[in-house]
Amino acid sequence: MATQEITPVLTDSPESRRYNRIKRWLGIADFAIGFGLLVVLLVTGWTGSLRDLAEHGAAQNYSLAVFLYVLMLMLISKVLGAPLDYYSFRLEHRYNLSNQRFGSWFWDECKGLLLGLLLATIVVELLYLLIRQTPQHWWVIAWAVFLGFFIMLAQLAPVVLFPIFYKFEPLENEELKRRLIMLSERAGTRVRGVYKWHLSEKSKKANAALTGLGATRRIILADTLLDNYSDDEIEAVLAHELGHHVHRHILKSIFVQAGITLFGFWLANEVLRYAVERRNMFETMADFANLPLLILVSTVLSFLLMPALNAYSRFNERQADRYCFESVSSVEPFISSMNKLAEQNLAERAPARWVEWLLYSHPAIAKRVAAAETWAKSH
Repeated sequence: MATQEITPVLTDSPESRRYNRIKRWLGIADFAIGFGLLVVLLVTGWTGSLRDLAEHGAAQNYSLAVFLYVLMLMLISKVLGAPLDYYSFRLEHRYNLSNQRFGSWFWDECKGLLLGLLLATIVVELLYLLIRQTPQHWWVIAWAVFLGFFIMLAQLAPVVLFPIFYKFEPLENEELKRRLIMLSERAGTRVRGVYKWHLSEKSKKANAALTGLGATRRIILADTLLDNYSDDEIEAVLAHELGHHVHRHILKSIFVQAGITLFGFWLANEVLRYAVERRNMFETMADFANLPLLILVSTVLSFLLMPALNAYSRFNERQADRYCFESVSSVEPFISSMNKLAEQNLAERAPARWVEWLLYSHPAIAKRVAAAETWAKSH
């Protein structure tokens, strides 16, 4: 059996470590600002003042008052987070990772705010409608409704949400398209097209994905990937993505999230009842001034479960990598693509153990490369 030439694992540059350290501190600061805002609103009673202001502006129209409250909450949050958002924008330019001009970035921020307001309004209006109509069982019904809503969003995202921020066009490289479609068919999934993703208009990073569900499932390849990677490397990247389909990771993740979400809604109901009936913090369950409390419960639960969910995600990623090794003729394109992605995206190949344990949804690149090398030696 012929031995495969293995690319040596490269070490992280000081620049990469600095960039990722700054990104982590920005994430911590962003979390602290959001968490602090929720606590301040509840402790000071300002959430009640915002509710009163919304009700006054809505002239006793409950649904309109909910919308105005959500609008004010999002604007306050956006203003508080704006310095960090701008610093993140400048950081990408400082490390030569962005092509986006300020005007384009600002327009994306506006579109993101408007889209977030639309989705948040739908979610919050539904939530308080259910609390008003079925105060005893709202959390069970809300769980079922929101689960269906988010599955629908996952299906619509490639055709409705992504194009709001990026341009897509059918891939013109027919040979590469044929190879990727054949790879998909061997994995037992049908894709509705292969698309070129114009990521270079905003970023110098590279990426690829298998997006959508059912009739909207499609392969998207960043032009930054198409311009700098061989067809074999792109095939290896997609083989990994198809590994998630083969191992039914999407379906399994839906069940995991469904269980967590059900527990989250139950917990939110218990906390909300305690706040209303025992602490008299709010007039009724349907008092939308308690929205920060519901968000706070979700935030704390997500934070506590983050290490476990990331560990589960890393397990899935390792399975997808193994499927890639089994599906391609050589693991060398996978190894070279990992190293090139790390260099191009300025990712850390070997982060600190606690960083990977707490924050990483993927195994460290050095570990993925080592797994590929081990596979090559044993096969």
